[in-house]
Amino acid sequence: MNMALKLAELGRGYTSPNPLVGAVVVKDGNVVGSGYHRAAGGPHAEICAIEEAGLKARGATLYVTLEPCNHVGRTPPCTEAILRSGIKRVVIGTRDPNPDVKGGGVEFLREHGIEVITGILEKDVKRQNEFFIKYVTTKQPFVILKSALTLDGSIATSTGDSKWISNSASREFVHRLRHAVDAVMVGIGTIRRDDPRLTTRLKDVDSSDPIRIILDTRLTISPDSKVLNLDSDSDTIIVTGSNIDRERLKRLKRPGIDFMTAAVKDGLIELSPLMSILGKRGITSLLIEGGSRVNGSAISAGIVDKIILFYAPRILGGNDGFPLFTGKGVLNIRDTIRVSDIRVHQFEDDLMIEGYLKGGHQQA
Repeated sequence: MNMALKLAELGRGYTSPNPLVGAVVVKDGNVVGSGYHRAAGGPHAEICAIEEAGLKARGATLYVTLEPCNHVGRTPPCTEAILRSGIKRVVIGTRDPNPDVKGGGVEFLREHGIEVITGILEKDVKRQNEFFIKYVTTKQPFVILKSALTLDGSIATSTGDSKWISNSASREFVHRLRHAVDAVMVGIGTIRRDDPRLTTRLKDVDSSDPIRIILDTRLTISPDSKVLNLDSDSDTIIVTGSNIDRERLKRLKRPGIDFMTAAVKDGLIELSPLMSILGKRGITSLLIEGGSRVNGSAISAGIVDKIILFYAPRILGGNDGFPLFTGKGVLNIRDTIRVSDIRVHQFEDDLMIEGYLKGGHQQA
């Protein structure tokens, strides 16, 4: 199953809205076939592994991270291919959580005389597919809030300067995150201050850009902003309130730029209903790379599933920098937001803290 998990990871960034799935066929203690789901609409992991095993699959054991499908989608049911192959035993990481799929893969296989074992390395499989699980069970994207901070908790100096708090190794990891998610979101303040491209830039990966979402309540974005003038394989969505300059909207329209109207409260886009809108557009995962105001709005709205914070060995040395969040916090420590399942990673001299705010994959 560990081998199947590693294979599944090779599909990260390419399979959305489908899950990451890896499969291994074992006979007489030897691996005779392996595969993973490479892209949505392509062959499933089980099919790849069975085809590689060929006749050696007869009487073998199939290890697969996710319950084999028993329905007709863009590809035929994997359960029928398993039966035809002659496999006698199937070991599954976790059951398919998708309520829109009738499923029954486990039951179908058992009814046809195949031994089935489930729940192997289940926590690891669910963590790997936390985007998919959140989306299919709630129809909303899995949300990661990422930021880089000094050791004394600032994301920028009083002038707004934040380049570069974190080191190049940390920034490369962020680009891998962008490659993995469907969309990245920032506020208009970040666009004005940093003029980012919000694209994926990796040297060793055939990567794709995430959809770029800009929160701009009054539509004040400059037409010269880099994010509006990209040669990219994904679109930019500007989210505005309803009270905007329509002539300005017409001037900003161009190929690859989309506009979306959302509810506004206290001058800010309401993020909770926005998540439902993004979910309807098929966005399964969202990376927030905003400033203090967007971060504060996200945490206040309760939309964040996971935090990734990079702490650099730097000290601002004052209280006039930009904090991670702005807005009203709680009054009592007992009411603070608990972060669970903490993991700590090191990128050269940066420390990365990763954790879940609402149970994340464990809740699914």
